[in-house]
Amino acid sequence: GDTLFVFARAAEGLRVPLAVQKLAVGERRRYAYTLDDGMAMGPNLRISAYPRIVVSARVSRSGEAQPRSGDLLGHSEAVAPGATGVKVAIDRVQP
Repeated sequence: GDTLFVFARAAEGLRVPLAVQKLAVGERRRYAYTLDDGMAMGPNLRISAYPRIVVSARVSRSGEAQPRSGDLLGHSEAVAPGATGVKVAIDRVQP
């Protein structure tokens, strides 16, 4: 029942997610994901409007989008929108 949320935020400024992808957690250790303007959380939240973004991943035990204590987290380095092969290591626990 675990759910993987992969989301993009602006590297600087606005802290709300720009785009989110929801994936079911299985036995795999690697997941392919795509975040683009078509997944924008609002009309003014296009990934392409920001010079640098950070991709984050969170494994939710509850399956809910809202973070909870015990969720597993990871973040990428800041990258340009459209970057490919961005890796996110899930290496922290939500306090």
